[in-house]
Amino acid sequence: MKILITTDWYSPIINGVVTSVLNLENELRRNGHDVRVLTLSRNHKSYINGDVIYISSVNAGLIYPNARLKSPLHNRYVSKIIEWKPDVIHSQCEFSTFFVAKKIARILDIPIVHTYHTVYEDYTHYFSPNKKLGKKAVIHFSKWVARHCGMVIVPTAKVKDMLERYNVTCPVRVIPTGIHCEKFYSTDKASGQFIREKLGISHKSFVAVYVGRLAVEKNVDELVLMHEKLQINGVKLLIVGDGPHGEALRTMVNKRDLSDKIIFTGMVPPERVGEYYKCGDVFVSASTSETQGLTYVEALASGLPVICRKDKCLDDVIENNVNGVQFTDFEGYKKAMEKLACSTVLLESMSKNAVDSSRKFSCEAFGKRVENVYKEVLNR
Repeated sequence: MKILITTDWYSPIINGVVTSVLNLENELRRNGHDVRVLTLSRNHKSYINGDVIYISSVNAGLIYPNARLKSPLHNRYVSKIIEWKPDVIHSQCEFSTFFVAKKIARILDIPIVHTYHTVYEDYTHYFSPNKKLGKKAVIHFSKWVARHCGMVIVPTAKVKDMLERYNVTCPVRVIPTGIHCEKFYSTDKASGQFIREKLGISHKSFVAVYVGRLAVEKNVDELVLMHEKLQINGVKLLIVGDGPHGEALRTMVNKRDLSDKIIFTGMVPPERVGEYYKCGDVFVSASTSETQGLTYVEALASGLPVICRKDKCLDDVIENNVNGVQFTDFEGYKKAMEKLACSTVLLESMSKNAVDSSRKFSCEAFGKRVENVYKEVLNR
């Protein structure tokens, strides 16, 4: 098959959408398909680099950090895609490149498969002063996108249920995004000890690691407040990553005099993220805005039990008291931290279970299931 993937986000940007796109792209090629990617350049120029077509764009960072919008100066590059004649388009974003995908699909009379990555109703603070009006806009826009698609892929049942509440009539398939678990399996524990030493964390400390973007919807503030109240000796919270809410979080920690309990690393290179997981004992998150939460699976593959706020998207990922704990309030978080910080036997048992439970999220299974969706849509 000739498969065109369209996405507003692509490497070197680091987020869940990019991880999903890169893993899918590699798996489809490995299975013998001809794959090209259409994305936005990071400037006003359009160009081609290998099998990736970059179309000119303008900065839209005032709407959302690092966001860009397509400019009209890319028709020559779209014509090249039309000449190539893809069999199917797999759209990964609902904005700029979706409109290009829609145009190509109309001209060639081919189907669009769309992956709905983001629970936009949790992001209304970026584009609407009123949450209720923002949610109405999200519902209307999501239904409009789905009307132009032959199939919508979602990573969890949580997102499928949400689209059903929106009265989306397009067929929806649940396919969890796959990750390269093996790179986390193979990361040496010694590299984690090196990170601890570099950050001045004692080998006796019990380290709770958060990895991800620092944005309001990720609810990292709650982790900070819970660790302020925790009265467990030697517990540290390590916050790995950065983002638009990073400065506010650092100010919050300094004002509350928590720098001995909470450590920020800033951004780290993607190829070294595994080392930061390995320097932790558990992974923690208070977010409820995830569609799947790839960092949760990465943490499991790294052998970290996950302590996270209860969320439907994690029902098939975190099994309570087996590979982690889903909490609903501070008391639940505190109890989970105390149990794991005070019992080496329990920690080792849940660590083994964490690794075992991550194996079902392989890239190979992900690629094959998406390929089957393409066949189903083309057959129809």
